[in-house]
Amino acid sequence: MTIDSLPTLKQVIDSHGLAARKSLGQNFLLDLNLTAKIARLSGRNEDHDILEIGPGPGGLTRGLLAEGARHILAIEKDDRCLPALADIQAAYPDRLTVLCGDALDINPLDHLTPPIRVAANLPYNIGTELLVRWLTPQDWPPYWDSLTLMFQREVAQRITAAPGSKAYGRLAILCQWRTDAQIVMNLPPEAFSPPPKVSSAVVHLTALAEPRFPADANMLQHITATAFNQRRKMLRSSLKGLSPDIEDHLIAANIKPTDRAEQIDVERFCALARSLKAT
Repeated sequence: MTIDSLPTLKQVIDSHGLAARKSLGQNFLLDLNLTAKIARLSGRNEDHDILEIGPGPGGLTRGLLAEGARHILAIEKDDRCLPALADIQAAYPDRLTVLCGDALDINPLDHLTPPIRVAANLPYNIGTELLVRWLTPQDWPPYWDSLTLMFQREVAQRITAAPGSKAYGRLAILCQWRTDAQIVMNLPPEAFSPPPKVSSAVVHLTALAEPRFPADANMLQHITATAFNQRRKMLRSSLKGLSPDIEDHLIAANIKPTDRAEQIDVERFCALARSLKAT
């Protein structure tokens, strides 16, 4: 597929010597049909700035620009990719800013104008950490309207998991407390170069104006971390260190003391956080 006047991604990778590096969590998506589809899944972006992490040779970057994104801030740690990204900058004047550095150390708000969305084929080695950061700002709602992110399929399933499933845990609660989250696309290993050992999925998360249920964010994170670190235990045992009256707090939150963490939905975890915070 041709979406602009630039070479194919395979040609870009070959000409710039961009063999993916495992140490950087790189797996390049080469099919511009797929990158354009992911760009469309992020929404209509003519009036939005986009934050992209780990653009690599620029497949998703080109998809977002071709689909009309107002402006993109692309943060890339691998300086080998900079010449390829410079070619995209030349093809889309004044619509792409590229920063070379670690996304964990850069404040994107210095370079973006609201409204803002995030769209990225995240490097596997920092994807979950970035997601947690985006979901836990000091103030809510966050600076972004939505996140359209590619993960290993296992991580995507953890984000969207329902109570009672093996994938259900802290990540599901954190995501579902403050966003609407859904898997919008699945990709097989052979869609990437080099093919990873696992399948991938794109998750779209839309920020809620307010969390789904009232709760103190720090307390909720503390409770869920404690509960799921010992997920096989009954909650009266795994949470006993939080309060000498933990059974009373559990019952007040409509939770049986003999329940386990994976049985408890977001609403009741929030009720427990409110109960414990009040003491």
